[in-house]
Amino acid sequence: MKSHSMEDLISLCKRRGFIFQSNEIYGGLQGLYDYGPLGVELKSNLKKAWWKSMVYERDDIEGIDSSILTNPLVLKYSGHEDTFSDPLVDCRDCNSRWRSDHIEDGKCPNCGSSNLTEPRPFNLMFKTSVGPVEDGSSFAYLRPETAQSIFTNFKNVMDSTPHSLPFGIAQIGKAFRNEITPRNFIFRVREFEQMELEYFVKPGEDEKWHKEWTELRVNWWQEQGIAKDNLEIYYVPDEELAHYSKGTVDIMYKYPHGTEELEGIANRTDFDLGSHTKGQNDLDIKAKVTKNSQSNSKLAIQDLETKEWFLPYVIEPSAGVDRGFLAILNEAYSEEMLDDGKKRTLLTIKPHLAPIKVAVIPLKRNNEEMVMKAESLKKSLQKVIDGRVLLENTGNIGKNYRKNDEIGTPACITVDFQTLDDDTVTVRDRDSMEQKRVNLNEIKSFLKKIYNF
Repeated sequence: MKSHSMEDLISLCKRRGFIFQSNEIYGGLQGLYDYGPLGVELKSNLKKAWWKSMVYERDDIEGIDSSILTNPLVLKYSGHEDTFSDPLVDCRDCNSRWRSDHIEDGKCPNCGSSNLTEPRPFNLMFKTSVGPVEDGSSFAYLRPETAQSIFTNFKNVMDSTPHSLPFGIAQIGKAFRNEITPRNFIFRVREFEQMELEYFVKPGEDEKWHKEWTELRVNWWQEQGIAKDNLEIYYVPDEELAHYSKGTVDIMYKYPHGTEELEGIANRTDFDLGSHTKGQNDLDIKAKVTKNSQSNSKLAIQDLETKEWFLPYVIEPSAGVDRGFLAILNEAYSEEMLDDGKKRTLLTIKPHLAPIKVAVIPLKRNNEEMVMKAESLKKSLQKVIDGRVLLENTGNIGKNYRKNDEIGTPACITVDFQTLDDDTVTVRDRDSMEQKRVNLNEIKSFLKKIYNF
């Protein structure tokens, strides 16, 4: 187990510009965070890696980007209006509020009182008015998950792309849940981002695909730098399953605060397409519209061999971007003592995820020729590297190295006096601290070979 704490990660995030408390100058707002200059890069790189693996590297998955505001009927027929709630308990003595499943020994976590109310359901969805008049009749929800807009767009995607089963629809986007007790930094928040895939398969093939997607997702997280020993597979018991799930496997990660869910892979069967089919049929009946006689379901597809119509089953790998961010940060963080007695904080983030890919450092900030060489190299590298290249011109080479170790920059390139003589630069590796002289004409191929830039 790693020896650092969540407080160490929070301190790093604030100090180096990964994450800030949202609205901090006005006292903040609980359960909301802003991603700073480095945080937005790491977060973007994580999403890019997910999108690449899901959409670009496969021929059976398409992407969408849907609206956040959601028609209440969508969440009525999906079951969210009736079931998307947590049990809420109030402490009568200190007026704090808690989820009842977070209460231990019947005592308030804040003041220790046993004077608690009986649990009552608390709907987690945010509601907002739509239009100029707030009369309660025209409203929408901020989506509590990105999945439902995939299901409501199922036929649109099927009709506009040349796919047959199995195939998937992927989406990355914001979701909102009015958590009673946001906690553990960015692990449980009220505004978060999801990376979700809905993979549609034939009934009877769902369990095979459920197993396959579980293995694929575990392997993917390891490719992002998560150690296998820090991942666990949890088969969710029947009594804990969501209302839509036939079976769910959670990929658990050992966070600083404990082992909790990193990603869930659910077998949603035909629940969602069936529910929205019912919604469409109900609306048709009200409008007295005749249904298509060839199909008993608007969201069904036809088997080309048997000519029978059926609802596909759905396998859903769903990961939180913020939880993934926290896991990667935690996994990469370490501290070590150097030979000179100084402590080095290090983020061994995979190069493809690193917020800064390369830092270019002129040895002397006031040497005009050296600075111009560094600026030219930075611009040249920025054209070929997919990610941010930083010009680090503060003049203290030791501090520059320590800073870039701490933010996870894989390589630092120093432009020095020898560069002015022979066009070679020093490339310093983050993890080993080894330094090599490389000719400027070879620097791009060198970085590509070592760091896969």
